[in-house]
Amino acid sequence: MSWKYLNKRGVSRERMYEIVRAPVITEKATLGSENNQVTFRVPLDATKPEIKAAVEGLFSVKVKSVNTLRQQGKTKTFRGRRGKRSDYKKAIVCLEEGQSIDVTTGV
Repeated sequence: MSWKYLNKRGVSRERMYEIVRAPVITEKATLGSENNQVTFRVPLDATKPEIKAAVEGLFSVKVKSVNTLRQQGKTKTFRGRRGKRSDYKKAIVCLEEGQSIDVTTGV
């Protein structure tokens, strides 16, 4: 990793795009937008400071706080065989007053 491409928190541009995988578009996640919250799907090894730096760097907004949760994969049966969905991590990013992210458009 080249040091000249790191931002002030030590996160490279490639890592930023790797951290913010996709916005979560559910009924509960859209209710959070009333409180200046946006939910993203992130890798299991992403930390809160990395997520904060990635969102601030990619969307040019000011982040107040980041809450994370690990979602365990469900066990499902398909054609008589048991399988397990992969685990994933969600990050609920609370933005400062007056800041917003439009998740319907691309990065």
